Amino acid sequence: MEIDPKLYTGKPYDISLLEKCEIRCYEKLDSLGIEYRRVCHEHADTIEACHAIEEILGAPIVKNLFLCNRQKTAFYLLIMPGDKPFKTKFLSAQIGSARLSFADGTDMERYLGTQPGSASVLGLMNDTDIRVKLLIDRAVTKYEYIGCHPCRNTSTLKLKFDDIIEKFLPAVGHDPTYVDLPYVVE
Repeated sequence: MEIDPKLYTGKPYDISLLEKCEIRCYEKLDSLGIEYRRVCHEHADTIEACHAIEEILGAPIVKNLFLCNRQKTAFYLLIMPGDKPFKTKFLSAQIGSARLSFADGTDMERYLGTQPGSASVLGLMNDTDIRVKLLIDRAVTKYEYIGCHPCRNTSTLKLKFDDIIEKFLPAVGHDPTYVDLPYVVE
């Protein structure tokens, strides 16, 4: 994967090559006065691909998982440490939703306005009907900064976690629910 080793401040000067969802992310962050730094790179759809990006960014990239119940009546965006394995049984018990699975790309596009591999807390700005419940692993609350995609996985932003909680989420009408997921390796 090719990565531009420069850490940029603010949105790209030339936005003509960006997708609409990405432009909207930058516009939303700028309108809320949220500062961010960014790294540009080729598609990074896995946490493993993001380790080199983390070094340039100087912040951990969080794992963003878009989940649903079996009936597809409840949708969740889970934010957790990138290096933590995910086991549905630990989350299901805490939120009272059995049979969680990964939601499909069609639902991700419908509710978060993004494609698989690009899920991000920033996609909640597209969930104007508040259909997606935000779940945050408490381990993430210890981070001063987090890294996440601006709804497209060809760049990664460094954001203050407090800005996400105190500015971004209230502006998009989402309240987080905190969960405690163990580090489990089987």
